[in-house]
Amino acid sequence: MTHERVMVKVKLLHPDAKVPTMAREGDAAFDLYSVVDHVMEPGERFAVPTGISIEIPSGYEGLVRPRSGLALNHGVTVLNTPGTIDSGYRGEVRSILINLGTEPFRVKKGMRISQLAIRPVPEVQLVECDTLSDTSRGEGGFGSTGM
Repeated sequence: MTHERVMVKVKLLHPDAKVPTMAREGDAAFDLYSVVDHVMEPGERFAVPTGISIEIPSGYEGLVRPRSGLALNHGVTVLNTPGTIDSGYRGEVRSILINLGTEPFRVKKGMRISQLAIRPVPEVQLVECDTLSDTSRGEGGFGSTGM
C-alpha cells in the first residue's frame, strides 16, 4: 500500500528545541519535546512550550495527543485532547498538560511530553435541513448502549 507523503516544515524557535521524532518506523505520531523545566502540582494545567513552529499544508491539521506512559504512570495528559493545530497557525506549538495524579510531576527539558499526528481534513459543507434520515440508534447517546 502506497501512502501519500506530506511535507511539514518545522522551525526551531529555541536553542533546546528538537524536531519532532517517531520512536519507531510506522508510528502514527511524532513525539513533541519540552524546552523548559517545570514542576506541575496535582490539578495544575500548564502549556508546555516545545520551541517549534510548524507549517502544515492546507487540507491537513495537526493533532496534539497524550503519551500513554505519562497518562498511565503519572496521571498527566493533554487537557484539550486532541489539541488542534490548524494549517494556518504559525505560532509556537505548546502542549496543554494537566496533572491528574496525586503527586507533583516534573517536566524536564528534552522530555517527550505529547505526540503530534498530521491528518487530512476533508472540505465539508454544512447544509441546513428540516429532517434527518432515521437510524437504528436514533437520538440515543451518552450511555444509551448500557455499561
